[in-house]
Amino acid sequence: MSLDLFAGVPVSDLPRAYAWFEQLLGPLESFDPNDTERVWTVTEHGYLYALLAPEDAGHAHVTMFVGDLDQFLAAAAERGLEPTAQEQYENGVRKAIFRDPDGNEIGVGGASG
Repeated sequence: MSLDLFAGVPVSDLPRAYAWFEQLLGPLESFDPNDTERVWTVTEHGYLYALLAPEDAGHAHVTMFVGDLDQFLAAAAERGLEPTAQEQYENGVRKAIFRDPDGNEIGVGGASG
């Protein structure tokens, strides 16, 4: 069975969200399927999308797992974005938490090297 995953993040202002997510994600392939969404290809069959939904903005919780968390954090910092919090779990997994301008939580996790 083939599967593609789309994770949606409701936002109140599309241009502001586009700029913020591009600051977080860097230069990823993206497309606009309509006037109220932008989709970023974060992995071969995984997509993150911002959609204009002011009534739901700020309520998303999305976590992505990357191969090298330190490299991801350094790249985000170079683009001017720092996590609002970081966590480390007993199994060695780390998670950095970012909040977009609407307050949506975007977590980025990775194993300790």
